[in-house]
Amino acid sequence: MKILFLCTGNSCRSQMAEGWTRHLHGDKFEVHSAGVQPAGLHPLAVQVMKESGVDISTQKSKHVRVLKDIDFDCVITVCDSARESCPLFPGQTKVLHHDFEDPAYAKGTDEEVLAVFRRVRDQIKDFVSGLPEYLSNRRTA
Repeated sequence: MKILFLCTGNSCRSQMAEGWTRHLHGDKFEVHSAGVQPAGLHPLAVQVMKESGVDISTQKSKHVRVLKDIDFDCVITVCDSARESCPLFPGQTKVLHHDFEDPAYAKGTDEEVLAVFRRVRDQIKDFVSGLPEYLSNRRTA
């Protein structure tokens, strides 16, 4: 099954979702991430994922257009902005939505900002952990 995680900047949330999916379900899914306005891979996303044993440092921030030739089974938008500007996908592609806070906009001390990145990382891990069941339920609904 081919999955695309789509967000605005493809800097944090979709990158973490791609990393977690590869780590937890690499044998079940071909996973990609992209953005509608790519902004580069956020270094704190790389740092907090590494703390959990997942290396996303080689992933690249990219525009959804570069993946236009992949026939995705499922596109999961991870922010409201991406949902609103999500391009149309041909065929049987199922488009689902699960909104996560954007840690790139976190304010405060370095530790407070890191805490937001870690919280979002953990929320995405919880979501991705249940991804096979989530997608199975969406196919039968």
